Amino acid sequence: MSDLVEASEKLDAGDLSGAIRALLTTAADAPVADLAVILARAGRLAGFDDLSEAADAVVSDPRDAALLYQLGWACIERGISQIAIPVLEAALAAAPGDRQIVTELTAAYEDAYRYRDAVAVLEANDAGLEDWPDRYLLGFYSVMSGDLDRARRAAARLAPAPQDWVHAHRRLSGMLERAATVPGPLDQQALRPWHYVLNGGVLLHLSPHGFDEPMRGRYAYLHDSLAAVRRTIDRLRVVLEAAGPAASSVSLLPDRGSSIFGLALASVLGLPAQPYAAGRRDTIIAAYDLSDPAALPPTLAERAPGALLVEHATSWTNPGPVAPDVTGLLYQSLVPAWGEHMRFPPGGEPEQVPADERPAEALAAAVLETAPDEDDVAPGDTPADLATFAAGLAPGWPLAGRRDRLWSPGPVPSARFL
Repeated sequence: MSDLVEASEKLDAGDLSGAIRALLTTAADAPVADLAVILARAGRLAGFDDLSEAADAVVSDPRDAALLYQLGWACIERGISQIAIPVLEAALAAAPGDRQIVTELTAAYEDAYRYRDAVAVLEANDAGLEDWPDRYLLGFYSVMSGDLDRARRAAARLAPAPQDWVHAHRRLSGMLERAATVPGPLDQQALRPWHYVLNGGVLLHLSPHGFDEPMRGRYAYLHDSLAAVRRTIDRLRVVLEAAGPAASSVSLLPDRGSSIFGLALASVLGLPAQPYAAGRRDTIIAAYDLSDPAALPPTLAERAPGALLVEHATSWTNPGPVAPDVTGLLYQSLVPAWGEHMRFPPGGEPEQVPADERPAEALAAAVLETAPDEDDVAPGDTPADLATFAAGLAPGWPLAGRRDRLWSPGPVPSARFL
């Protein structure tokens, strides 16, 4: 109850974010009626009438399944799925087998990366499910939790997909096909293989920091560097030599970071660089970070023959709408290599370093003059290891057809901060 008291005190002080953080730590164990009282106040403070009204209704009758469902739905819509989970669990307990509640609860589990819990709820309520999307989701969540045998059984039961679900059917089938052929074991340390299974993309670099536990190859906070950008370029060459495809140009997305990355990449590969154009074939589309809305032309998901989308830095906690064919590294929070940052000199005081405002051409040249960062290498992550992995993918890579969104984190967990 202390966290509920803290949440209440935060609301008294007008600190909505602090109140939500407190709720996140206590929601699973708090009585639903008490939780609803805090959510009603939070909704009013935020100006979210749907949330406050749904929470007030639950306060009046905390055992009504329909009212609990509405509050859970409002929490998901407002981006607090972790708080929705205990509310929807209470709704399902009040109305066992209710398909609407089951599907909303599994959506909340998915948002919280609790794929095994989503599988358990779907299987426990199988009698009331439909093939599309419910049993498709059973197969998908099984893959995301690392249970490939269960996923194959679920996929085998599915009726032919209706038109609206054809792409999802291809997604699940593709994941299972890649899982059957990907080089190396698929366990909780297999970040590169699982990244390929889920996304059809090749991950070039594994973070060595906290590799065994808790990060397993991903970065949390990262101050990027020109040496890391150069490493992505050099490792991309390794993959292209091992698995292709051949390219005749480098296409630059419109944001500054992508221009810097793409110009350096074109110089190393000896290819002409030109602005991105939809439908261009046999080109490497260079992206620095697709979490930047400026780097997302609406046509980017359409894959022209021979077009390879390469992203230097990919957010694994806020996945973009388009999965790259190649990812340099995975991060949670990133300061660009040329961005403003804090420097901590040995024995000195921290100092603010301004952003490097040199033109893109000058920074690309600086990348070329920098040695790649290969000093600290995670287990199984030498360039030779990468070449062996990439060679094992041919001829199934790169994928054909429309690019899917990025699916993360999947079966390989990493620590994350709020």
